[in-house]
Amino acid sequence: MEAWIVLGLWGLAVVGGVLSGWGAARAVDHTFAERRAEVHTVSARLTENAADGTPVTAGYDTGMTWVTVRWTAADGSIRTGRAQVVPTATAGSPVQVWANRAGQLVGAPASAVETTFEAVATGVLVGQLTVAVVYGAGTLVRRRLFHRRLAEWDDEWRRVGPQWRNFSDGKG
Repeated sequence: MEAWIVLGLWGLAVVGGVLSGWGAARAVDHTFAERRAEVHTVSARLTENAADGTPVTAGYDTGMTWVTVRWTAADGSIRTGRAQVVPTATAGSPVQVWANRAGQLVGAPASAVETTFEAVATGVLVGQLTVAVVYGAGTLVRRRLFHRRLAEWDDEWRRVGPQWRNFSDGKG
């Protein structure tokens, strides 16, 4: 019985790990695809010199500067917002920024390489977590069976033990 349980658990762990990892990777990839579909690039112009802007002090873009930019939205209205540019940019310089459907500035979407890495990493981690959960559940089931088997042996020894002692004393 225990061998069949172990075989079933390993099968469930492998199939469950692969399917859950694949599903998680697809979900992450779909989320990134939706994000890419919701944003677009906009051509904007700097309204101030980058040297007068606020330096970026956190994240990967240190060395960049926050400045105000102006662009024309799809509805023809003039919009302004803050964007990161190189510190040498001057007022009036063109810059490409990302905007959402509402015309608000947003960060650039993740690149294809970044999204692929995120999807694969998520899939691998979710797959491993699934295997660990199945293995843990299997360990609990096997431990329960082991304790049940010990209890059965104990009961049997209580019945057979006295007869065994009689036999070893030469009375049996």
